[in-house]
Amino acid sequence: MAAAGVIAAVIPLTISAASAAPAALSRRGVPSVPKLAWRACHGGFQCSTARVPLDYRRPGGSKISLALIRHLATASPARRLGTMFINFGGPMEQFEPFLSGFSAIPAALRDRYDIVAFDPRGFGFSTSIRCFSSVAAENKFLAGLPPFPVGARQDAAWERTWARFDALCARRNGSLLDHVATADTARDLNRLRQAVGARKLNYLGASYGSVLGAVYANLFPATTGHLVLDGSFDPVAWSRGTLPASLRLGQDLATSAALRSYLELCGQAPASACAFSAGTPSATEAKFARLEQIVRRHPVMFGNPPQPITLAKLLLALPLGDVDQWQGSTALLQQFWLAATSSSGSAGARSFWRPAHAAASGAPYTGLEQTYAVSCADEADPRNVGAYSAAARLAQARAGGYGLYFTWTDEPCAHWPGTGAEDKYSGPWNRPTASTILVLSLTGDPLTSNQDAIAMSRDLARARLLTVAGWGHTELANPSNCAIRYEVSYLTTGALPPDGTVCAQNVAPFPVPSSG
Repeated sequence: MAAAGVIAAVIPLTISAASAAPAALSRRGVPSVPKLAWRACHGGFQCSTARVPLDYRRPGGSKISLALIRHLATASPARRLGTMFINFGGPMEQFEPFLSGFSAIPAALRDRYDIVAFDPRGFGFSTSIRCFSSVAAENKFLAGLPPFPVGARQDAAWERTWARFDALCARRNGSLLDHVATADTARDLNRLRQAVGARKLNYLGASYGSVLGAVYANLFPATTGHLVLDGSFDPVAWSRGTLPASLRLGQDLATSAALRSYLELCGQAPASACAFSAGTPSATEAKFARLEQIVRRHPVMFGNPPQPITLAKLLLALPLGDVDQWQGSTALLQQFWLAATSSSGSAGARSFWRPAHAAASGAPYTGLEQTYAVSCADEADPRNVGAYSAAARLAQARAGGYGLYFTWTDEPCAHWPGTGAEDKYSGPWNRPTASTILVLSLTGDPLTSNQDAIAMSRDLARARLLTVAGWGHTELANPSNCAIRYEVSYLTTGALPPDGTVCAQNVAPFPVPSSG
């Protein structure tokens, strides 16, 4: 996403002009509850479509479509608890993560809840934002850009290309761009809650899904049931500030801290557990710093066919969000090292670069503009292109290459079209909710820091923080059996973990292989 993660200073909560809008919406008429006709789909799931207002200020006006998917509870009718909605983050389309990640949802929840996901407005199978004829056409348009720019020449090319991208999107999407803020999706979620017959919302939101959950809880506090926010952003820093959102939220700092943990733990492990280990944490960190220095000076050819390892490709090849992959990734990192320090400066290992993102047959259009439409509306990113060059210098000084990455990932918002920010919700975040919300946090999350989760738990009127000592992005993707037990208990009975509870993570980052 034009993403977000760390500065958790609590700003005084006052209703801004933008945040006053939601209250006004309810005085202009109430849109009708959508009628859902479920049909079998995707082998064991059900799909439906809902019609909702494009503009909630004009509920009788134009309508858009929302695509839903659900899995019915498997328990006997007497043990079922109704419906639980889930959002896997992004912001992004939800069908693919729902289908591929369904088994990660605790079995006890799949047993007792009908679990529902939907493509938010602007995404996937719902009425979607689309700036190109195909994902392949978008990839071709952006093909000349690096993952993030390094140096004035690349900075200028980045700015020119994204300005053209934004202008093209302005011509092709009409008024939809004005109505895709997270608050619009929260209003949709409230209608869908009513459509499935749920008196209150039960919900699991991961990463960006935590923002959607927090917005819902403050727009509709009386209908807030059991909400789990996993991998939370600080909602105050998300919606207000002068720096690019990723820097306000400190994603650059959180990712740099995760990299330090990755290298430190690797250095503590033997070479059999971490192929990149140099014997000690300090030596391993120095080895990586040397590798960074080499590829920053000139790309190193790697793979078959040979392709250039740049600083950007080196940093983005590390799977810091998935602790399961830490151990395996060090073998590739060691191959990078050997390529960079060999006399020829290249290596013949099989190419590791994945092809540009392309839609599978039958898959919906999933261009980058769908994410930008939401994040640029929500996050109050600077609208002055020059602000990003200045922010990049600050971010590079405090977080190295990751500072550059996160700053320039936000830059497309400088020229982003549409007035979606008029629909956004900016607070207050402490409206008393009907139920206490459970906030989950990993101490070493590289995208949504523990400080973010602490801020979320304090910003909300009624929240309980459950901490997992571990690494990776979200507990859902990096599970803890201890946390899962508390999560299931909360979602099925409302029981909260004791205040201050800290759970252990299941997976050790660099386990020593068994001798047997």
